[in-house]
Amino acid sequence: MAVVDHEGLIVTANEALSALVGISAAALTAQSASDLVDLAADGRTWHAYREVLHGRRSRFRCTRRLKHPDGRSMWAEITVVPMPATEADGDSGNGNGNGDSGSRIGDGDGDDGTRGAADGSRPPGQVLLSVADVSDRRELQKRLRHLQMHDPVTRLPNRMLFFERLSAVLETPPYQDDSLPGRGRIGLCYLDLDGFKAVNDTLGHRIGDRLLAAVAARLTDCAEQEGPHPTGAPLVARLGGDEFAILVEESTGTQQLTDLARTVLAALQKPFDLAGQRLSVSASIGVVERPVAGTSATALMQAADTTLYWAKADGKARWTVFDPERNAHRMTRQALSSNLRPAVERGEFTIEYQPLVGMADGVVRGVEALVRWNHPQFGMLSPNRFVAIAEEDGSIVQLGRWVLRAACRQARRWQLDHPAEPPLFISVNVAVRQVWDSDLVTDVAEILAETGLDPALLQLELTESAVMGSAGRPLQALQSLSDMGVRIAIDDFGTGYSNLAYLSRLPVSVLKLDGAFVHGFRYEDGTHPSPADETIVEAMVQLAHRLGLTVTAECVETAGQAERLRRIGCDTGQGWLYSRAVAPERIAELLGARALEA
Repeated sequence: MAVVDHEGLIVTANEALSALVGISAAALTAQSASDLVDLAADGRTWHAYREVLHGRRSRFRCTRRLKHPDGRSMWAEITVVPMPATEADGDSGNGNGNGDSGSRIGDGDGDDGTRGAADGSRPPGQVLLSVADVSDRRELQKRLRHLQMHDPVTRLPNRMLFFERLSAVLETPPYQDDSLPGRGRIGLCYLDLDGFKAVNDTLGHRIGDRLLAAVAARLTDCAEQEGPHPTGAPLVARLGGDEFAILVEESTGTQQLTDLARTVLAALQKPFDLAGQRLSVSASIGVVERPVAGTSATALMQAADTTLYWAKADGKARWTVFDPERNAHRMTRQALSSNLRPAVERGEFTIEYQPLVGMADGVVRGVEALVRWNHPQFGMLSPNRFVAIAEEDGSIVQLGRWVLRAACRQARRWQLDHPAEPPLFISVNVAVRQVWDSDLVTDVAEILAETGLDPALLQLELTESAVMGSAGRPLQALQSLSDMGVRIAIDDFGTGYSNLAYLSRLPVSVLKLDGAFVHGFRYEDGTHPSPADETIVEAMVQLAHRLGLTVTAECVETAGQAERLRRIGCDTGQGWLYSRAVAPERIAELLGARALEA
């Protein structure tokens, strides 16, 4: 300890301080305290110290790295507090500063250092400076922090240290130096070992841990091969399980990251020899590179996680670069998926109807119900934007039930509003998941009873791929629906399995030819019609008729196509030549005319 006057000069010091700094107590007198313990090293510390000297601050503490007399560096904790005034201070107005009083500083047991002076008289403005060697404590803290921040298996930085480093990079303003093009950008390779779980399950966690350690060593070597860099080698960290990250500060661009990813893949493809076990592994890597400005740790990791998922979905053992457009599509799908079920309840879906026209006379025989989603953010969406998503998450069951009920109700309304006209049949698409995940037969029976629609006026369309492999429950459901009087149509026929043997066993009434065949009938756009397409269509129509089925041609767009389909023997046609999908009011208007000119 030492007593320091208001000018920052040492008045007296004890032997402990003398031994700590290697200068005799007498020689310390009148020396600058700030020079002794390096308090002027930075402006903030110097200002706080001066505030205590001038009585404007009650305490100041800092840590400084000092030179020990034996030559080693030591960490010292410096504390400066004002000396408490005493009654003697007012009587004398000064202190004697002799060695005797200095020898007893710090001998008392008070934490604030108010005891220990010979006569207790100290002039106002003096402060007590204490210096404690905290090197051992600092070393212990350093060791504990290392254990806390590093993975015990691989000895790499762990998730906590990785995110601490990442946050520090993102929060530090980038250097403004045009001569260093990498300044202000950051890159990340986020990788996951392919099939690591199988190693743990078959060979045990001990071999799994050795493999992780060996992988960590190769990743570290790859990072160090990056060469000289202002911030050192990229940070390699184990984030958990078999997930690793390589953080590249001040990236020079995507090329640098993809080169690193390529190097990593090549390194990991070489076999590992572990305790007599020779293992080969691969990795999938998500690569993200972007400016630091405007990037958060959360956004960067979300992009990396998404890109890693793409790499695995694309076949594993590869790297994939983050694609904003692909991500936007994924986010849109996610937004649509999360809102599908509530959208049905909110009434955001509508149905449009496309006429199904007799090829021979142009008379409207029925309509196909096509659902639309009037999304509050994305506008009017066609089925190809959301039906596949609904099938994936199961919401197609709820949506399909709503479409079926609304379409049957609309068909019955047309019938009641136009009793003099032959009723239109309504064709509704059914996803295979509706057959598996719901009691479709019961749903149809209840809706027909509720709406009063004749079962013969309902046609259910299933895709060829869904129908052709039908067995068990799906086949029983189709048979029950057919027995009820409902017609079953195979949609997009000719593009799926085309297992003709099933046609004689399934309760199918209608084949809908895929539009790809009809496109080959064109003359109007200058292309010659495809003889092969015409031959295939003619053969399918003849086969269907022999089996007692009717045939509907989809995507009829020109009069030439309609004429050739009519000559081949197609029963009904559907497409823009006759009408696009329209609102139910427009269908009501067509009922008066019935015949649509081809």
